[in-house]
Amino acid sequence: MVRLTLKIMAILMVLGIFGAGSGFAQEKNGVYRMMIESYDLMAAGKLDQAQEVYLKVLKVDPGNPLALNNLGAIRFKQGKPQEALDYFNQALAKAKGYKVQVNPVCDVGGSCLAFRPSEPVYANRDLAPLIKDNIKVVKAAQKAGPPKR
Repeated sequence: MVRLTLKIMAILMVLGIFGAGSGFAQEKNGVYRMMIESYDLMAAGKLDQAQEVYLKVLKVDPGNPLALNNLGAIRFKQGKPQEALDYFNQALAKAKGYKVQVNPVCDVGGSCLAFRPSEPVYANRDLAPLIKDNIKVVKAAQKAGPPKR
């Protein structure tokens, strides 16, 4: 029993080391941590604070497609559909080959989808088609016009 426990602990330590290594390799000046923080702020409804963090991410990692997508979702929620489209189009241009994990999704007020970053090993979907879906949502909303009161 003790041997089995030691083997399990050894395996978990090895996985932890390699998992952490891949995360650190992809992290660029704390971008990964900032992306998680900003997503969590969005999910909590703190859109202005999340937006500030995403803008900081873009200063460190210009063209980060996930940050651009999530900024688009925020701007759409804030009633700025053209700015949202601008962000989504910028994101789409950089999204080829960028993988995300789709399970944790933030539906910003019943509109565009934002995604929480994940370790590369867990990423299971290309970001580009997801951004295209967001663009469709914004264009449909623009076509429908402002909500009737």
